[in-house]
Amino acid sequence: MEPEELSCRELVELVTDYLEGALPPEDRSRFEAHLDGCDGCQGYLEQMRQTIRATGMLSEEAIAPEARAALLALFRAWKRA
Repeated sequence: MEPEELSCRELVELVTDYLEGALPPEDRSRFEAHLDGCDGCQGYLEQMRQTIRATGMLSEEAIAPEARAALLALFRAWKRA
């Protein structure tokens, strides 16, 4: 039996595990098969890689206190939702 195709929404939900190498082999195969035929998800994956590279260069000290406070407030509000 063929594994079910992955949707774009499912790919978005799995992208972190994919980038961390934490997807089981079958899910990784489905993920990569979807990428082969979806330009939008290829672009999304590249944006995530660029974001990780960019944020990896930031230190807490480099973030203005006002920006840090705003980000924390947004994160807390998101977690409550």
